[in-house]
Amino acid sequence: MVWKGKKVLVTGAGGFIGSHLCESLVEAGADVTAMLHYSSRSDWGNLEFLSPDLRAGLKVVAGNIEDGHFVMHHVKGQEAVFHLAALIAIPFSYVAPLSYVRTNVEGTLNVLEAARQQGIDRVVHTSTSETYGTAIYSPIDENHPLQGQSPYSASKIGADKIAESYHRAFSLPVITIRPFNTYGPRQSARAVIPTIISQALSEPEIRLGSLAPIRDLNFVKDTVTAFLAIAAADGAIGKTINVGAGKGITIGELATLILGIMGCRKPVVEDSARLRPSASEVFQLVCDNRLALEMAGWKPSFTLKEGLHQAIDFVARHPGLYKASHYAL
Repeated sequence: MVWKGKKVLVTGAGGFIGSHLCESLVEAGADVTAMLHYSSRSDWGNLEFLSPDLRAGLKVVAGNIEDGHFVMHHVKGQEAVFHLAALIAIPFSYVAPLSYVRTNVEGTLNVLEAARQQGIDRVVHTSTSETYGTAIYSPIDENHPLQGQSPYSASKIGADKIAESYHRAFSLPVITIRPFNTYGPRQSARAVIPTIISQALSEPEIRLGSLAPIRDLNFVKDTVTAFLAIAAADGAIGKTINVGAGKGITIGELATLILGIMGCRKPVVEDSARLRPSASEVFQLVCDNRLALEMAGWKPSFTLKEGLHQAIDFVARHPGLYKASHYAL
């Protein structure tokens, strides 16, 4: 698929991955409509970090993914839809589970139905490795069972299955991409890497949840490259495809690595307020990314240290974005 001149809608465009995806699509010459969650402040979220010339290449619309009429109006006339809009914070899903069903399940249904009625050529739906729960075997391939270990993961399983049903029932050309833990510049304070970095810069100690879980960390530019490559692969239609680095690291090891890069000596402690309920904690997520290579020729190119240097630089240059002393749900 050649992106130059292609009419593309990105939902969740103001988010972490969404903003990087919009940036790459504009650079590729696509005609991009960036859909944001409405705010009376007219805030463009992470799109504010794009250079002025790239921002000028975007058509920005604001509304609510839960409003089917709004979604239908803006899907009309598009050729491809990248659906990233979602509530993603796991701790907040314990507090407000209904919000996750409305945004992640009903919002996804609105996008899929609009795409079906408007005859969209390609829909890319965004899943999450959290749908797998704690690994039954590792690395995790796309045949691994799905386990709803948090309201968030359950809502994403529901969204993924609706996407699957729209392909099977209506032949909608939908692809589900299942990213493992993406990190890099612009990531919010609710994620572990910005949490470690911001505390290292300003707090006496590093306070985290459990240090034992193993995560597969994929740099955001690699994740975006995967989105574009997989979206362009006709053989990927109807499939779910993992995107990850294929390597695991414990949270404790990650904290030690970041502190070492920063030349910082501070204690790392478990904060009981940040622990997940015991049966909800996902202890191991390592990606089997062979299908992405087979289907789209994609494999990651950034090392963890290379990506972490960019993440550290971003947090250091934008201290006002991070409240290091506050636990962000």
